[in-house]
Amino acid sequence: MKKAARLMSAFAALAFGTAVANAQTPDAAAASSGSTLQFSAVDDNFIAQANLGAPFQIASGRLAEKNGTTAAIRDYAHLMVVGHIPVVNALNAILQRKNMAAPPNTLLHGAYNAMVASLEADRGIGFDRDYVEGQVEYQKGNAALFQYEIQHGVDPDLKEFARQTLPKIEDHLHRALALAKRQ
Repeated sequence: MKKAARLMSAFAALAFGTAVANAQTPDAAAASSGSTLQFSAVDDNFIAQANLGAPFQIASGRLAEKNGTTAAIRDYAHLMVVGHIPVVNALNAILQRKNMAAPPNTLLHGAYNAMVASLEADRGIGFDRDYVEGQVEYQKGNAALFQYEIQHGVDPDLKEFARQTLPKIEDHLHRALALAKRQ
């Protein structure tokens, strides 16, 4: 596995692990975010990760639309771009209705920037491999994040958002796994 895929895997695990750890300490989200206590720690972490994950998918998808060597990879990447724009919009609409801002997650933001930079340096089949392996790991972590929100989140709007979005994530995971089998 190349460096982008390793980074993706490590940071997907880190992001989900951070959410679980912070969810177990009630004041962690309030202490680390600019939001008020309107959201639980689980909800706060879910928002922070989902808010950064979709833009990452759009940025890395745009790279793969341009740099992927097969039509299947470029088509998948296009789906990531067009499929995540409504996700970002839906999450932002929830936050706007509640007059809230997404809590910062600078570690995850830095990790995603590093992964995009790594993909920018890749070319050819190495790019394809790193992008696809990274997508498999990302989608696994993302599915776990959304399942955790459904099971442990408090805010009904966020839980419904997670319920509505999870089938799309699972579809993306199945598609990424199918691409990985072709590699």
